Amino acid sequence: MAAAVFEPAYLSLLRTGQLRARAARAQERLADCDLCARACHANRLEGVSGAVCRTGQRARVHSHAPHFGEEAPLRGTRGSGTIFFSGCNLQCDYCQNWEISRRGDGVETAPEVLAQWMLELQDEGCHNVNLVSPSHVVAQVLAALEIAAGHGLEVPLVWNSGGYDSLEALALLHGVIDIYMPDMKYGNEEAARRHSHAPDYPRVNQAAVKEMHRQVGDLVLDRTGIAVRGLLVRHLVLPNGLAGTEEVLAFLAREISANTYLNLMDQYHPADKAPAIEPLSRRITRQEWNDGLDLAERYGLTRLDGRRRRPF
Repeated sequence: MAAAVFEPAYLSLLRTGQLRARAARAQERLADCDLCARACHANRLEGVSGAVCRTGQRARVHSHAPHFGEEAPLRGTRGSGTIFFSGCNLQCDYCQNWEISRRGDGVETAPEVLAQWMLELQDEGCHNVNLVSPSHVVAQVLAALEIAAGHGLEVPLVWNSGGYDSLEALALLHGVIDIYMPDMKYGNEEAARRHSHAPDYPRVNQAAVKEMHRQVGDLVLDRTGIAVRGLLVRHLVLPNGLAGTEEVLAFLAREISANTYLNLMDQYHPADKAPAIEPLSRRITRQEWNDGLDLAERYGLTRLDGRRRRPF
């Protein structure tokens, strides 16, 4: 699908004053925080950190820079403008960015500074502003976006999450986010409970992906192949079938769209706690990877992000 003319969704909300209203409503909810699927009800306005994300009133940011390792429709030729938030509302045993997500490396950042970084990424020529692990900083993102949009931000906004997003948060983001890029980590509750400490992950994740697709539809590219709007899903193949790949792909094909843009990822390696956990202590095999590709073909998911059968 190709788009002829594009304007980021959030600019319409800016002109009507709704972006400011959304930011205000999100800020109020920090007093009894339920803006991610954990709904821990911490009073983050009083400096109490979230129970899992360990983030208070201000977002913590690890880094911001053009990134050339994202999916082809995001990175293009000038890179995706990534902002990596510290902390996470998941606790994956095998997190490959555990220094950021679990240890929380990064600095507390005021909305004005976050807005300036968004504008700098645009000035550097990035095709989009890519918010990485933002599920626990919905209010902080909205506050910064209002400032940045008012000062000329006009590139697509990417919500690059672990997929553990609440419907309440997504309601605030409706008409704000142009491109949703959630993980779909698990197709079964037991693996989610054991390895991400979130037994309700499959239910929450599927509901979130349905809502994301309802808001933005299938991924739309401009004439140069750059994404401007829509849903892009990531699924990491885990060893021993732990991710429930068949359940995830069947859900996408049957309940979302066979035209879903899918990054079926093969780069799993034992990180963080995984080397000491037997089911996760090895990389995936060539057969496990090919099995994932076979499943995508079986379910008619043909928009894969550049992955082909290859030896490991």
